[in-house]
Amino acid sequence: MSARGLLGKCVWVVVWLLPWQMSWGDFQVAQAGVVSAVQQTGTEVTLLGVNFRDTKLGWAVGAGGVILKTVDGGEHWKSVGGRTRAQLTRVFFADTLRGWIVGSDGTILHSGDGGETWTRQFSRTQSDLYGVTFLTSSLGWVSGEAGTILHTKDGGLTWMDQASGSNAILYAIHFADKSHGSAVGALGTILMTDDGGATWSMQDTQKAATFFDIFFVDALNVWTVGNAGAMYQTIDGGKRWVDRTLVCVLTCSRPSDLMRIRFTDAETGWAVGERGAIYRTTDAGFSWVKQDSPSKNALYGLSFPDSAHGWASGEQGTILHISTAPE
Repeated sequence: MSARGLLGKCVWVVVWLLPWQMSWGDFQVAQAGVVSAVQQTGTEVTLLGVNFRDTKLGWAVGAGGVILKTVDGGEHWKSVGGRTRAQLTRVFFADTLRGWIVGSDGTILHSGDGGETWTRQFSRTQSDLYGVTFLTSSLGWVSGEAGTILHTKDGGLTWMDQASGSNAILYAIHFADKSHGSAVGALGTILMTDDGGATWSMQDTQKAATFFDIFFVDALNVWTVGNAGAMYQTIDGGKRWVDRTLVCVLTCSRPSDLMRIRFTDAETGWAVGERGAIYRTTDAGFSWVKQDSPSKNALYGLSFPDSAHGWASGEQGTILHISTAPE
């Protein structure tokens, strides 16, 4: 999985709210009340996933079985052993103690002590896994290649296959509640369920984009993002999808691939992607403002534990702390 598009000399249709300021000594970029700061991780491997439970406690995972943990908001990151060399793609914690990591060759790791130690769970598949989400410490789903969707009701002690009806790679999965969920992936694939994954239906966006992430604002309002700036929204639970793809004008080779999207409330959302791209909306997605970023490395992971603080992870061990006001 990689973002291959070139940002080139894109001119984006955006309105800058305030003059921007830079502080290179602190590796920060501030713009329109948003500050992005590089954190020191002690690794140069690609970090594909990041998850924070609050503004202090977080985890990041990536290539070569790397698992990182912080207890001070990323001021310090430490390596914790997962006893695996698998490529780890996503991490998710249901609470401060219980979390899961997914990765290549059917890897599912579980921690019950806040990520200090990890044990492997039996996934019943050798497919590469890319998405993981839990509603509670018991109820969760995983997605991956060849249309794989796995479901657990007991915290991963047993994982059962759900028939997706697709052979596409499913890069992400998310649920609004125990009934309404979606999985997205290659070849324009968007799958929706309203019965907890017992059945999945294919959605039609009229576009063969590769979708990398999906996020429910609520059971009806859903966003997905993908390659070449692809961005789609539904406000009726998937009956109709509106194309909100980012468009560049004048001299532009190709919009950035968008890898992750998160909303902190109905109005405020964030998207990140290749070449360090960070976008923000404060009007429910009608417009997206490109933020200045202190890194040009592709960003693959995104987590916002509250409305004021977020973290993005990516290439060469990059972790950015994003805050909505200078600290």
